[in-house]
Amino acid sequence: MDRFWLKSYPPSVPHEIDHHRYESVVQIFDEAFAKYRNRKAFVGFGKPMTYGELDDLSKCVAAWLQSRGMQKGDRVAVMMPNVLQYPVTIAAILRAGYVVVNVNPMYTPRELEHQLKDSGTRAIVILENFATTLQQVIARTKIEHVVLASMGDLLGFAKGMLVNFVVRHVKKMVPAFELPHATRFNTVLAEGSRMQYKPVALGHEDVAFLQYTGGTTGLAKGATLVHRNLVANVLQAEAWIQPALHNPRKGPAPEQMIWLCALPLYHIFALTSCCLLGIRLGGLNVLIPNPRDQAALIKEARPYKISLFPSVNTLFNALANNPEFAKLDFSELRVSLGGGMAVQEAVAKKWLAITGCPICEAYGLSETSPAATGNPTDTDAFSGTIGLPFPSTDVAILDDDGKPVPLGERGEIAIRGPQVMVGYWGHPDETAKVMTPDGFFKTGDVGIMDERGYTRIVDRKKDMILVSGFNVYPNEIEGVVANHPGVLEVAAVGVPDANSGEAVKLFVVKKDESLTERDLMQYCAENLTGYKKPKYIEFRVELPKTNVGKILRRELRDEALKKAA
Repeated sequence: MDRFWLKSYPPSVPHEIDHHRYESVVQIFDEAFAKYRNRKAFVGFGKPMTYGELDDLSKCVAAWLQSRGMQKGDRVAVMMPNVLQYPVTIAAILRAGYVVVNVNPMYTPRELEHQLKDSGTRAIVILENFATTLQQVIARTKIEHVVLASMGDLLGFAKGMLVNFVVRHVKKMVPAFELPHATRFNTVLAEGSRMQYKPVALGHEDVAFLQYTGGTTGLAKGATLVHRNLVANVLQAEAWIQPALHNPRKGPAPEQMIWLCALPLYHIFALTSCCLLGIRLGGLNVLIPNPRDQAALIKEARPYKISLFPSVNTLFNALANNPEFAKLDFSELRVSLGGGMAVQEAVAKKWLAITGCPICEAYGLSETSPAATGNPTDTDAFSGTIGLPFPSTDVAILDDDGKPVPLGERGEIAIRGPQVMVGYWGHPDETAKVMTPDGFFKTGDVGIMDERGYTRIVDRKKDMILVSGFNVYPNEIEGVVANHPGVLEVAAVGVPDANSGEAVKLFVVKKDESLTERDLMQYCAENLTGYKKPKYIEFRVELPKTNVGKILRRELRDEALKKAA
């Protein structure tokens, strides 16, 4: 297809990437472990881990897993927040020739059981804080091996003992559980150090990750990401950020770049943009286990000059409104990468004013490893779009029959490229619904592409509100309302209406306590056409969000529907 958007690329960004340079993610790891052996790779709770230590520890865990008799391609689940054990574990699983099944630690027993059974997982590495959830379902799964980690495992003897005591007995964050056949993480390291790790031949089409998605719209499905997908996306992201790394206003990039990793590593956004890209570039990832604890986040970030900060609009917003965050040193901040949800202009402007670094909004999904498009990193301008297709990536806007629409018209965003998944694990019927015969993945997002190749998301198909026959898109409403100086957060949903079929309802968190419903209604009347204006406004102390900070419109909509009934 005609990649006319290439004319809009910054000069230093290549049109194509060569993902054949590496056969697997493990090759990227091996290269980084050798090249940067003495550098710090990750820091958690103030304790650093070097690339050499990550290399050695992951070989120990890999050797132990291999000694359990599992076969190449077997699935191993990881159920941990951002702690040092996470990068050790995923490197070990991949090096041993197995498949990483990332699990949200906050899952309920029902959700965990579904994911373990659907993936056919045989082993799990889990933080003890969540072991009680596993205990409730393990008998109904194929789990044969449980590795039990604790917060203090890799923090050294004295600090580790102290952290574990506080977590278990002071903060009481470890509910009682019984997993009698589990092996402790540090025992795995000790036993694995006496075993021989056997490297495994891996190729582009070997499965690397099962990244579960779609849980808010039904049963979660595993996006099957092969090594080719992740290698390609890491190289695409590396190419895309080059203009920011060589920004003449900032001077030469530091010898080692530093990531502030506040998003959970089990989520595809942080997995690729922090963990994998950070390792590829020899960077240091500062791990934040709980981004909602802003005081702790700021404390962990303070000693460092952060270079890259991938985040979501809600966290950018919260930190931009925290006066203590504004006191940090942003002199080396090169890329503030926005994803997961739409970045609002009001948030982008405030972030730029405080940090001097623009938010570069990108777009992707678990099914695309995740990044598919992004705004150029050499500009401060807020475009309100998801940017241009990444190198080696095609984006098409399709009608309901799967045919391209003319430029400037609405349609479903579809993506084709080496980062697109091979399908949903064990669900060929679901795969067939989203993949076109010519290799495009249909995202379910409605967008418009302009003559420069920039795409603006109008909304998710299923989030669209139909008011008297007119399509109303929540992103547009939320973007307008977020610009009101008295609004901190906002979500827009459709609710039943006798006259118009559906009406717009706003859920708002105030920044200014004096804000009234009348004030906001008047503001909307001045900024939105009649059918887009909200009919109802409800003020909340907070809005429900996913673990990565994405506002759960569906939960708000379901709640509103129950009230209406």
